[in-house]
Amino acid sequence: MFNKILIVCLGNICRSPMAEAILRHHVDTTKIAASISSAGIAAVVGKSADPLVQELLHQEGIDCSSHRARQLTSAILLEADLVLVMEQGQRKEIECTFPSVCGRVHLLGKWGEFEVPDPYKKSKEFFKETYQLITQGIDQWQTRLWN
Repeated sequence: MFNKILIVCLGNICRSPMAEAILRHHVDTTKIAASISSAGIAAVVGKSADPLVQELLHQEGIDCSSHRARQLTSAILLEADLVLVMEQGQRKEIECTFPSVCGRVHLLGKWGEFEVPDPYKKSKEFFKETYQLITQGIDQWQTRLWN
């Protein structure tokens, strides 16, 4: 069982906070005992989630207004039972930089064999597509983790 799940993207202001908020919402509403957090490989430390992320989540009844970007560190990684990344390159970078976490780092879209492209500075439509991919990936992981 994975009790501590870490979600990672590049800046920790778009994809990973979106995925963190969606998965945390599910965990909270289903009373699953799991801790969900996020970080960025090159985080924009202290920044809140992108306004389009906040808007999309708000439309789904999910609040991420308290999110602040944080830098990925070895201490954060070592606490996690499962690390979900958006792109294969991120998985490789983490495993090369922090070899002790090999085997715990997986693509969010692993089961559907897809990556989640970065919507930063892209259109609202691109953010919606990103949201859909993240939701798809989370749904597929939830099936394997808690069903």
